[in-house]
Amino acid sequence: MSTLHTKLWRDLTRLRAQVLTIAMVVAIGVAGFVGMFAVHESLKGSRDAFYRDNRLADVFVGVKRAPRHLGERLAAIHGVADVKLDVLFDAQVDLPGVIPPVTGRFIALDLSAAHAGRQGLNALTLKHGRWPERGSELEALVSDRFAAARQLQPGDEVHAILNGRRERLRIVGTAVTPEYVFAAQASAPDDTSFGIWWIDGQRLTEQFDMEGAFNQASLSLYAGVPVTAVRAEVDRLLAAYGSVGAVGRDGQLSTKIVDDELSQLKVMGTVLPAIFLAVAMFILNVVLSRQVATQRSQIAALKALGYPDGAIAWHYTQLALVIAGLGVLAGLALSEFIGRGMLSLYDEVFRFNGLAYVMSPWLLLASGLIAALAATAGTWTAIRSVVRLHPAQAMLPPAPPLYSKTLVERLGLGRFLSTGARMVVRQVERRPLRAAFTVTGIALAVALQISGAFWLDAIAHIADVQFRQVQQGDVLVNFRHPVPRTVVQDLLRLPGVIRAEPYRTEPVKVSLRGRSEDTALSGYRGDAQLLRVVDETRGAVAMPAHGVVLSALLAESLGARVGDRITLDFRLWNRRQVRVEVVDVVHTMFGKLLFMNLDAMNRLAGDGDGVADAALQVDPAAMTAFWTAVKNAPTIASVFDKAGSYQAFDQRTQKNMGIFSGILTVFAIAMAVGIIYNAARISLSERAWELASLRVLGMTRAEVSVLLLAELGAELLIALPIGAGLGYGLASAMMALMASDAIDFPVVINPSTYASAALIVLAAGVASALLVRRQIDRLDLVSVLKVRE
Repeated sequence: MSTLHTKLWRDLTRLRAQVLTIAMVVAIGVAGFVGMFAVHESLKGSRDAFYRDNRLADVFVGVKRAPRHLGERLAAIHGVADVKLDVLFDAQVDLPGVIPPVTGRFIALDLSAAHAGRQGLNALTLKHGRWPERGSELEALVSDRFAAARQLQPGDEVHAILNGRRERLRIVGTAVTPEYVFAAQASAPDDTSFGIWWIDGQRLTEQFDMEGAFNQASLSLYAGVPVTAVRAEVDRLLAAYGSVGAVGRDGQLSTKIVDDELSQLKVMGTVLPAIFLAVAMFILNVVLSRQVATQRSQIAALKALGYPDGAIAWHYTQLALVIAGLGVLAGLALSEFIGRGMLSLYDEVFRFNGLAYVMSPWLLLASGLIAALAATAGTWTAIRSVVRLHPAQAMLPPAPPLYSKTLVERLGLGRFLSTGARMVVRQVERRPLRAAFTVTGIALAVALQISGAFWLDAIAHIADVQFRQVQQGDVLVNFRHPVPRTVVQDLLRLPGVIRAEPYRTEPVKVSLRGRSEDTALSGYRGDAQLLRVVDETRGAVAMPAHGVVLSALLAESLGARVGDRITLDFRLWNRRQVRVEVVDVVHTMFGKLLFMNLDAMNRLAGDGDGVADAALQVDPAAMTAFWTAVKNAPTIASVFDKAGSYQAFDQRTQKNMGIFSGILTVFAIAMAVGIIYNAARISLSERAWELASLRVLGMTRAEVSVLLLAELGAELLIALPIGAGLGYGLASAMMALMASDAIDFPVVINPSTYASAALIVLAAGVASALLVRRQIDRLDLVSVLKVRE
């Protein structure tokens, strides 16, 4: 073993506590980077294989009703490789032992094709059970996610209201399809209240009078064919049949949710590990600076013995690389634990054909390279100045710093400070850059804690707005066909109904100055209370008597402002084209949507005074009787139970976000300990002679400890408010990076989140200070005083 290698081993042994804390910070950064990216790559690979094996379509379009012979014309569109025509309807489902009904989307299944294994586009994969058979008993497959959420098994029986008739269904199996990885009535998936059902296509088309017709088409394209051109041609062909607007994969609800989840995971695997690696680089720089400074005489001896500058620089670089290497090895082991744990959570969410944890070799190489570069960069400034010294100059101790009055003393405030306080102020002003780095590192630990915990605040805010402010009613019902507004009187006769408000939602195409969007227009009564439009800052917004109200996301997409006149193309019924003035823009959280007064909307649509939806307020004491009546109401196609949906939403988000927040809390604590402990140990190493001298002069261990740790305490207190600001900025940046064109979430951080982050970092600081206090108590005064820096 060479002399430098022996020295390297001794340095690592002597600095073992600092080596371990720095390696811990590096390990967390590597674990976050590798673990999250491995989960991202595993999910992405499983998704792509699932889409490919089950032949997910490239273009989707829904229509009111169109003849099946149009399938040939769709297939003749340039670039179209295959076409699948479907019949599907939403209907009430009565589950055994469940009081509120749920909504099911019933899709016609070609039994002969399924049994023969030639399903075509958007193919099903049978997870449990068998394929349905044609017979007197109506058999069904149900989506695997819904079956798991409702604990349904093959052999169970349910009832559904199909086009006004109550039918008994026997579940014979569960299935997954790439078209409904996430099944949702609106923008948010809810596995407990909405499921996908596949039944005999012949029975379904007969039940809904859809023989020789379809209401949804899916198209696959040849490689390289532009989706936009095909969408335009599909819309032109199906416009007369009530097309709601063709969308590509990026606009299909399920694939869009999957893509958003993967994008968010990728952001998390980039931003947070970068913070840890930056902090590790800073700590390495400080530790190595001190190490090099205290070994000036050794460096001089090595130079005098003929060791070149490059060999000495490489020796200290090796010290940093060994520390980084330990962090990488620990991080890779930790990443396996984090990755597999996160993937098990996602396995409950993504029902792909298979979900295996895969760690790509490039992740291992990239993590090692990033850590090595961070370590080298962190040590370069520490090494550069000393290795340039001549041996004779390096033999001399460094020139003592020039002392002068501090700013506090020059301002005349020194007389208000004790001797110890003045010493702390002088120490901070003597090395302002190091103090600034320490404050920044601690502030980043606070920010990291806030960035992990604020998600719970944001979700609570979303739930409050959507479930308490927007929807003040208890139940939403949808009718199979538009009904007169006098249906309110019928709804009020249902048990427990206190108030009923009709509303209307229609698919439309909105255009302005060459830009267009396919979206939905909702019409509410002027006095609506149970379902309202809520602006983030203004609160509830009453519908004006004329004109249209745009969501901020839609206004931004169109470049629309108040006063502009937009073009609306109604997709269903009369399919009229009208121009209407934008009278307001509201900041809602979800969707590119439009809102109008119900009377004004009916006048523009020109198709009568009918409605297809209603919001209800129900007496909680009469809920059981109310649901019994709804289950026997043949005109009600689907329902939305606010209480049940909120409970499912809260349980799902609290579980997932709670785990995520807990992981980041542990990481933030480790980061704070690494920074604070190393800062204190470095200060102790630098001031050991001074502290020992004060002990000899009569100061107690406690008084000496205060002199050293008070500086750290001051830096900690300064870092807390800075960390709060950085936490808000980091949360805002993450929200911006994860933003979707259909979601506009505000950054909401409760005071309790700031307080808990501060307390956690303070606790980490106190624990680190106690560890260093033990080192102060163990100072060997004789040995320390023998060496003068």
